[in-house]
Amino acid sequence: MQRPIKGRRICIICEGDEERDYINTLLNKKVFSDKYSFAEPINAKSINNIYNRYTDKYQSNSYDLVLVFCDTDKGPSEKYKEIKQKINDFHGVDIADDIIIFGNPCTMQIILSHFAEIKLTSQSKHVNAKYIEELTGIKGYNATDTQRKDLFSKIKRNNYEVMKENIKKLSTNDEDISSTNFLKFIENFENDDDRWIDEINSKL
Repeated sequence: MQRPIKGRRICIICEGDEERDYINTLLNKKVFSDKYSFAEPINAKSINNIYNRYTDKYQSNSYDLVLVFCDTDKGPSEKYKEIKQKINDFHGVDIADDIIIFGNPCTMQIILSHFAEIKLTSQSKHVNAKYIEELTGIKGYNATDTQRKDLFSKIKRNNYEVMKENIKKLSTNDEDISSTNFLKFIENFENDDDRWIDEINSKL
């Protein structure tokens, strides 16, 4: 569903289903400022497809800002570092840290922070399934359509504030396990002052 344009236009390129569904859930909760008009998040369906999706949307000149939302896969993985390097090379400046939203080791680090203070150390769904069941009641989580729908139905405006408090305690360095820079972005999304977009674009 295409959202109506009513402010600064932001497009988010999501690595996969969980990132797309999570961003859509937050947009539907209306926790961000009306100053921004978010396009339907783009599901790249693989970390391998992110760069091409990013350059396509950036060069379309349809948005005031194009962002990426992906896992680091602990490490960070070579694929994650490759995306950062490609984006920096594309723009001819070190800008990736300003436009990539990351979860280390994975996006589930952010999602589960809605329910408790937690530090994941693996991106494996098998490993993390026990934490997901403990915190949400969903058994044997493997990111099926039904499981994702159940998981994101549990994201509420009140535990959105819980998530913010919990990720505030995490590192924002993408080389650290159990880290994310998500708070920086959502605080910008909440802010009516949109000069942060101009600051990013001035570097490009």
